[in-house]
Order: sequence, then C-alpha cells, then structure tokens
Amino acid sequence: MSNAVRIHHFAKSGHAHRALVFAKLAGIAHEAVPVDLMSGAHKSPEFLAMNPNGQVPVLEDGDAIISDSNAILVYLARKYAPDWIPDTALGEADVQRWLTLAAGEIAFGSCAARLITVFGAPLDPEFAAAVATRAMQKLEHGLEGRDWLVGDRPTIADVAAYSYTAHAPEGNVSLDPYPNVRAWLARFEALPGFEAMPATAVGLAAE
Repeated sequence: MSNAVRIHHFAKSGHAHRALVFAKLAGIAHEAVPVDLMSGAHKSPEFLAMNPNGQVPVLEDGDAIISDSNAILVYLARKYAPDWIPDTALGEADVQRWLTLAAGEIAFGSCAARLITVFGAPLDPEFAAAVATRAMQKLEHGLEGRDWLVGDRPTIADVAAYSYTAHAPEGNVSLDPYPNVRAWLARFEALPGFEAMPATAVGLAAE
C-alpha cells in the first residue's frame, strides 16, 4: 500500500473514527496505524514530531502531515473524494457550520460525556449532558424533512457528526428523544463501506 495515506488512530477515539470511516466510505486507499494511547505512545518523540498536541488522528500523505480530524476530512475530500464536499460557496459554508458543531458542542457534549464513562476523564457530567442536549437538538432540527445534513447526499458534515452521536448512549446521553437523528444514523450505517467504531458497554449502552 505504498500509495496509501496513513491514518494514525486509536480504536475507541471518535475523532480518529471520523478519518477512518471516511476513508472507507470514500474508497480512499489507506493504512490504519494504531497508536496505543493507554501506554502513552501518543506522547512519544516520534508521534509528537507529527502532532505536538499528542492527539489522534494524524494523517500522513507523502510529505503532508495533517492533524485535527475535521481538517483531515476536508483534505481527503478535496484531494481524493470531491463528491463528499460541495463545490459551491453556500454548500461549503453549510458543511463548515456542521464541522463547527462537531468541534464545539458535540466535542464538549456527547464526546465529553463518553470520556467520563469510558475513560474516567475528570469532567463535569452535568455540563456535558447539557451541551450534548443542545447539539442533539440542533441535529434533530437540521435533519427535519431531509436525509442528510447538507444537500441530497452524504458529505463530510455527516461524517464529522456521526461517531460521537452514534456512541452518545455510552456517555448516558439518550437518543430516544431524537427520531430524525436515529433515522440519520441508520442511513449512515447503511452506506457501502461503513465500519463501526468499537462499542463500550457503559452508560445507557450497558442496559
């Protein structure tokens, strides 16, 4: 796979899952490179040389090294899978709006809530739950009467929002009040090439 991009990842990271699942859905040749966060491999000099923040995912594409999951999605879409990002200013702005939600309220909501239950992160569960509710409400409203977040086909907006939304119950965030979100998750999971992130039986997912 010498011509493949390399995606450094951790199996239970939703941020890393964004990059991996997008490569699979878009048919982008890639090599998945596991990073053992539990042993501190992300703090090694070799990894920090790629990403001084010590976080996954990191994308290697020849001489290009890109960190930040949303930046990776934009790069891969622009270079290898243009059908996954709109070619109009308005469409791309709409995608960016959802990428911001993924980096903001989804990250500080359902992602943070899951970090508490899965990894024991010292975060505030009530705050995370409140932020997660706001994010879910925005997704539910944005999906009213439509199959995908932007346009009439899946884009990187859907990819960015998917992983931590799908695994929100692991952080005690229920999907029951959000029928549009649940239908969208099912559509996403039915896409050819989809591969799920490993589940953890904690929170509501343990019931």
